[in-house]
Amino acid sequence: MRTAVLLYRLFDVADEINLELVERILSMEKVTSRLKLSRVPPKSIHIENPPVGVELGNDRIAFGGSDYEVSFYARIYDLGVISIIMHIFLPSAFGYEDFKQFAVILEQQIEYEQYFMAQLNKLKKTLLPALMGSSIGDYVEDFTVFFFTDWQAQWDPLPLLLGEEGPFSDWVRKDTLQHSYSYTPEDLIIITWDSALVYDASGSTELPELLEFANSQLLELRYYDGLLSGEMEKMYSDLQSIEQVGSFARLRHYRRIMGRLMQVVTEVTDITERIQNSVKVTEDIYYARIYSAALIIFRTKAWMDSVQRKMALIQQNYSMLSDEIVTARSTWLEVAIVLLITFEIILGLFSAFH
Repeated sequence: MRTAVLLYRLFDVADEINLELVERILSMEKVTSRLKLSRVPPKSIHIENPPVGVELGNDRIAFGGSDYEVSFYARIYDLGVISIIMHIFLPSAFGYEDFKQFAVILEQQIEYEQYFMAQLNKLKKTLLPALMGSSIGDYVEDFTVFFFTDWQAQWDPLPLLLGEEGPFSDWVRKDTLQHSYSYTPEDLIIITWDSALVYDASGSTELPELLEFANSQLLELRYYDGLLSGEMEKMYSDLQSIEQVGSFARLRHYRRIMGRLMQVVTEVTDITERIQNSVKVTEDIYYARIYSAALIIFRTKAWMDSVQRKMALIQQNYSMLSDEIVTARSTWLEVAIVLLITFEIILGLFSAFH
């Protein structure tokens, strides 16, 4: 690929997507492919179920008053994510000042978002039979990659990465450039939390694809963190309302809440394991370091910790409800025993007097 700007929008659209069915549906009209990192040994980075990629077509979109040719591409992930990529073709005559102005325009302009939604809605309609479960909200991740096949050492990457003219303080410069990596004199990658600059003289887009994969994991963790927050609010609300019903009816409500909590815990445990196992890094190679750095920059671990903390709270409440039910059953059993003993005493007395 030649020098371009890649705009990513990742959407959570389902609990799970059947990728085999996706391939069958899309292959009727389009050419599909599976993500494959061809420049690394197959066993170094293993992708459990590679996403399905498909070209969606070309268009022309105005940025800053000028029309640019764009192409749309999608990747569908089994975790329930659809990624729409807008590939903006830049004129070959573009110089550094042009790149800088374009980055500022991208930061300020929002009209082009409608094109992502149009592509997403069309694709969701096509893939409806392959979508399993429904999303609980509008969870979206956006990411921008400035891709160069020719990068000059004297060019300043900060205006591109931050979408601002500058000037920038030394602290901002140091903080922005701290995650810079290079393997040869002809490649460079700088990663920030919502953008990256990738220079690869060969034109390979594997590093942007790896960043996209890390973003899909982040999106899913955000989704399930939100799901658990909603379940916890519902749980506390239900427990509060149950306090007003009788003790016998309360046990029935407790069992209903416990059933729902166990279902949520089982589902989230399964999906978090799949997220963690979706990419297995077995060797300390260049790509692995970039992937690990991306997870840190995107704060993926913080979201995973939040999910696990909420899971622990839910399991705690499950144990408390279980103890409450056991205690209530023991109490009712003791009452029943006392009643039986009392009944036997009354029968004995009744028999003695007659």
